[in-house]
Amino acid sequence: MPDPTVRPTPDEEWEDLMHQLRQRPQALPRPFFYPRVRARLAAGPAAERPALPGWLRRPAYAVLCGAVVLVLSGDGAAERPAAGAPRGASGLSGSPTRPLPR
Repeated sequence: MPDPTVRPTPDEEWEDLMHQLRQRPQALPRPFFYPRVRARLAAGPAAERPALPGWLRRPAYAVLCGAVVLVLSGDGAAERPAAGAPRGASGLSGSPTRPLPR
């Protein structure tokens, strides 16, 4: 036996739902909402200014920066020729050097 109740079509259900939503009163923000938002936006960047730059607050960048400083702060001993070595033996002068004996 068929169901005696007639079900509305999906379009009718949507129209009924939209009609119910249109009849509801419009929501209002709480009192003093916008002044609080404006005050927070105006005070936000100045109040939260960190002492360190953003790239230094990340540990990986800080470690990398420290390693670069340590590497570049050497005394240059690796670039100077050893004491008593003939000039040009370090290979930095551009002149060819003789191969080392085995």
